[in-house]
Amino acid sequence: MNKIRQGAQIELARRDFFEYCHLKSPEFFKYSRKHLIEVADELQRFSESTDDVLVLNEPPRHGKSRTAGNFVEWMLGNHPDMKIMTGSYNETLSTTFSKNVRNTIQEIKADPDRVVYSEIFPGVRIKQGDGAMNLWSLDGHFSNYLATSPTGTATGFGADYFIVDDLIKNASEAYNANVLNGHWDWFTNTMISRLESGGKIILIMTRWHTLDLAGRALTELPAKGYKVRHVNLKALQDDGSMLCDEILTREEYERKTKTMGADIAAANYQQEPIDVKGKLYSSFKTYQAGSLPVFKRIASYTDTADEGADYLASFIFGETFDDEAYILDAIFTKDAMEITEPLLAKKIHGNKVNLAWIESNNGGRGFARSVERILRQKYRSNKAKISWFHQSKNKVARILSNATWVMDHVYFPEGWRNKWPELHEALTRYQKEGKNDHDDAPDALTGIAEKMGSSVQVKVFKGGL
Repeated sequence: MNKIRQGAQIELARRDFFEYCHLKSPEFFKYSRKHLIEVADELQRFSESTDDVLVLNEPPRHGKSRTAGNFVEWMLGNHPDMKIMTGSYNETLSTTFSKNVRNTIQEIKADPDRVVYSEIFPGVRIKQGDGAMNLWSLDGHFSNYLATSPTGTATGFGADYFIVDDLIKNASEAYNANVLNGHWDWFTNTMISRLESGGKIILIMTRWHTLDLAGRALTELPAKGYKVRHVNLKALQDDGSMLCDEILTREEYERKTKTMGADIAAANYQQEPIDVKGKLYSSFKTYQAGSLPVFKRIASYTDTADEGADYLASFIFGETFDDEAYILDAIFTKDAMEITEPLLAKKIHGNKVNLAWIESNNGGRGFARSVERILRQKYRSNKAKISWFHQSKNKVARILSNATWVMDHVYFPEGWRNKWPELHEALTRYQKEGKNDHDDAPDALTGIAEKMGSSVQVKVFKGGL
């Protein structure tokens, strides 16, 4: 390579991040791969901006991890005093990322036509005796780089940049609410506290779930005062073209996605969260206030909390003469029985309930008797018949088999998302497959379907409404 031309390229690579990528690996970072230029330019703009967080969603095999590693190298070359921390889903992956960056900085020139790091950033090198694979320093500095994971440690390390690269390993983790909550807890309670004043966060991920780290960062961090930038790249574009034909053709895309479930393919390649396609209830019908039909009776269904971490879920609903259910009131809470017993009695009385079903499993019978006693003693009312029963059928099977009926025949009041936010989230995020945090709300909603289905021959209540 001509030395004058090479010198110009080196000078440009110091100033322009994509040019650094191209000079280092011209066979991959080609000018024809426009998405790589877009990603590199976004990373550089972010580094020069006052934004706090960059969320980058990109399909697999399109260079996101490779670009992230290059970005760490480039930033350290321009700012050798910078401290950078990276995190991946396990220690092995995060250590591999760290080792690749470290090895690039240490590379010795062997090919006269190939530029190495020390030529682009002379004087930037790994400190002798301080070059462990997951924690190392640059010469003249202290602890420039730490690789960690949700199971690793960050104790004693402060960072100017925190970069997360693909925190979710597979679909089973994406469906696991405990894993997703653990990621968010690790991120907010441990990693953000490690950021120095003015520090920045980069989340580079395939978009798996609405509650994955990227999803929660996009929705929750702006409300906490963070300035968030989002880059969202889909493999298949809206016009039918591919993000990068050189990396993934339309033919190969079709072949790969045919072997996957529709939800997994959409998450991997189109950045559509897996729970959007995998959620049990695709929609709920609503009604406007003041437009209620005539009811043949008003009933309630209550699923009492089985354990301390469970919710009590109760729906009060009006049954129409054509067997539709209109939700009039609801309780969804973890409060103790001394609170929920009088609360349910109050709502049964206030809504003029005719028949109240209460599951008698795990103390439900005692709960039902207490509600009945409060109605008689406090409200001096015997209009509501309290009916407790034992539920012996498989809960998940019941919920799945009645989901269609629920979506077709149950109506919620307009704005119920704001009226009962926890209940709304519990129902709209419930997954057909995978681990759900709780199933109390879908269980109680399923109870309506079951009781409505078996009550066609029940005598109509007249009066008391």
